[in-house]
Amino acid sequence: MATIIESKHNAALRHLARLLREKKYRQNTGEFACEGEKLLYEALASDMEIKTVLLRANTAFDSLSRGLIAQAETQGARLLETSESLFQAVSDVETPQGILFSCMQKQPQPLPETLSSAMLLDGLQDPGNLGTILRTADAFALDAVILCEGCTDPMAPKAVRATMGAVFRQPLYRMPLEKAIMALQARGLPVYAAALAADSIPATMLDLHHAAVIVGNEGHGVSKQALALCDQKIILPMAGRAESLNAGMAAAILIWEMTRRAAV
Repeated sequence: MATIIESKHNAALRHLARLLREKKYRQNTGEFACEGEKLLYEALASDMEIKTVLLRANTAFDSLSRGLIAQAETQGARLLETSESLFQAVSDVETPQGILFSCMQKQPQPLPETLSSAMLLDGLQDPGNLGTILRTADAFALDAVILCEGCTDPMAPKAVRATMGAVFRQPLYRMPLEKAIMALQARGLPVYAAALAADSIPATMLDLHHAAVIVGNEGHGVSKQALALCDQKIILPMAGRAESLNAGMAAAILIWEMTRRAAV
């Protein structure tokens, strides 16, 4: 049975709204918020710890949604219900889906000792690009995605939505760039930086199936530090006239190249 919330000053509503809008608050609480039936399904399927489920009053939930809500409650989630106007005030999207929930972030884990493939993100800022990369990495079973300095928050709502649930599954690590490169090289992986540089070589000339690749900031590319520390700079060969691809698309192609033998 859901608890009815009628005040905009309710602590639970304020908590959910802050999870959706404030990175520091997400970091301090160890929670993050998501919206929609699809993400609730993926979170439950991935054994995430669901804390709170907020329902919009008078929403005609289908049998699948009702089953997911019941499953979350059975696993210990608190059910809340509020009016359409208050739900809209909490949500960060123009057309809310009627289900909003929070769950605990996974505890940070050390980089595994054995890796066959990894992608390092160096100052990636766009949450949509990050979500695309995590979704692609999950689709092709990339061993690790490593967030280095300056990256956007993978638990930001736009990033979470773009992952389509991959954020609950894809192995994700946070490390300083230099430490990450040294750790990967110590594990026997060459580290390549995707860069529009005069001495970059086509990625197709290298075997990327046991390697790590750095993808940089959308506007400035990989950092000088990454260029100095990597084993080789690489570029995606393109026959058309476009100078470059956006970071999410470039990373997706590189991930496919890194994992395609295992995928077939």
